[in-house]
Amino acid sequence: MKYERCRMLMGDDFEKLRKAKILLLGVGGVGSFCLDCLVRSGVEDITIVDFDKYDITNQNRQIGSDKVGAVKVHRLAELYPTVTPIEAKIDDKWIENFDFSSFDLVLDAIDDIRAKITLAHKVSPKLISATGGARKLDPTKIEIASIWKTHGDPFARKIRYELKKSGFKGDFPALFSPEEPKCQTKGSFVGVTGSFGLAMCSAAIQKIINKD
Repeated sequence: MKYERCRMLMGDDFEKLRKAKILLLGVGGVGSFCLDCLVRSGVEDITIVDFDKYDITNQNRQIGSDKVGAVKVHRLAELYPTVTPIEAKIDDKWIENFDFSSFDLVLDAIDDIRAKITLAHKVSPKLISATGGARKLDPTKIEIASIWKTHGDPFARKIRYELKKSGFKGDFPALFSPEEPKCQTKGSFVGVTGSFGLAMCSAAIQKIINKD
């Protein structure tokens, strides 16, 4: 059976994955690997949102990027037929107008800080967020903690600052890495960005199966 090994690991909790409804925002270097992990783990009801098209520079780290010029969500819907693609730019207006109520979890793999802040205000109880995986080489440095307890990550620090500035009083888990950046520009390594996505998938699965 396709998911026999997952069932062996999770037991009766596996059925919770089959029934879960997940929204994944951003399907680039982090999000595409998170999506692959979710699908291979038995989650069927996944909606993916992104507006970007593949560029040749995406090919070092993004699933589906063999088709340069293709819209990411539509290409991934070809590779993973059970997903629902939404081609949209995830900005303040989109977040404010979108209905998140039907989703069990919202997974944030976007880069725009302003959108991340708006998202936190709207859906923090069901949110898992990723900071940045660029400029780093060691996936074993990845951690997950309350957004307020993230450390050593400039992107996470900026998010904390903007959350405080906006008056946000809630909390949500965030994936981050305190590893020192290895370059000044947006250099990236799939061993880290992909591991961010896999770690996000793991956090999502654990939250689903531990839910009462």
